[in-house]
Amino acid sequence: MTQRIFIQKTAERVLSGDLLTAEDALRLSTVTGPDLYLLFAEASRIREQFKGSTASLCSIINAKSGRCPENCAFCAQSSAHTTSVPVYPLVDEEELVRCARSAEQNGARCYGIITSGTGIRPGTELEKICRALRRIKAETGIEPSCSLGILDSQTALMLKEAGMVTYHHNLETSRSFFPNICTTHDYQDDVETVLAVKRTGLKVCCGGIFGLGEGFSHRIELAETLRELDVDTVPINFLNPVEGTRLADAAYLTPLECLTIIALYRFMLPAKDLTVCGGREKNLRELQSWIFLAGASGMMTGNYLTTPGRAPEQDHQMLTDLGMAIGGCR
Repeated sequence: MTQRIFIQKTAERVLSGDLLTAEDALRLSTVTGPDLYLLFAEASRIREQFKGSTASLCSIINAKSGRCPENCAFCAQSSAHTTSVPVYPLVDEEELVRCARSAEQNGARCYGIITSGTGIRPGTELEKICRALRRIKAETGIEPSCSLGILDSQTALMLKEAGMVTYHHNLETSRSFFPNICTTHDYQDDVETVLAVKRTGLKVCCGGIFGLGEGFSHRIELAETLRELDVDTVPINFLNPVEGTRLADAAYLTPLECLTIIALYRFMLPAKDLTVCGGREKNLRELQSWIFLAGASGMMTGNYLTTPGRAPEQDHQMLTDLGMAIGGCR
């Protein structure tokens, strides 16, 4: 069977409800040349059937920066690295709410409060975040989310009662590759956080970062884990190497490799929201608009945690040029 026929037959199976096997996914990851464009087109067709033709936008605030005790190889906020990232405690309640209003004005439907550190426990920081969540829920039409590290069901329930709709917690990479990236906590701790959040009935935003030195087998392994956990949204990040981190000298992925990852995840997770986030400007360069042609259903707009993003107006123009409307979180 030729690659083109395999791509088309595999897409038809996915469209009819079949799950893509790891073996078939690995074969798709080897597609090259003109057949790549067919892979992207079929991924776009899968997105159209399961997610429609609108794009969801999300935005975040780096609410507490630096001094993280974890040693993640890519992270500019890790205390194991010496970087120029700003260091500051949790911002005040007014700033959390102000940024939510700004995100809403820029078209985002989901707004994430992100803090550095291993996790959060009941105390003054959690109380401040809960107060902000209540106000965001009452004063805006945006769906608030949080990314506060490892947490238990009790803390997740407190956040839910305050108005949090979604909890974000990336696995970052596959279980088998994770020891190459982080050794200060176990992969299962992250999995247990996802499970704890799911038990409360909250939505889960959980994905990874690509370009850490992993291969396509690791990327497929991560997709299988996300499928088993039945997360709601999968953020797809591409490494933007930061000076001072262990991965400072890592090479950027090529645009076509980035697009292949997106397409592969659409084939493996056809009904999930795939949101392209950090690193898209540096890795995709002139092919940023192709993320939707390769199967993405959303993107982060505005700045990222420690690196700048594009102006929201540029993203809006890109969607207009593609004939895509801005939709909500689903």
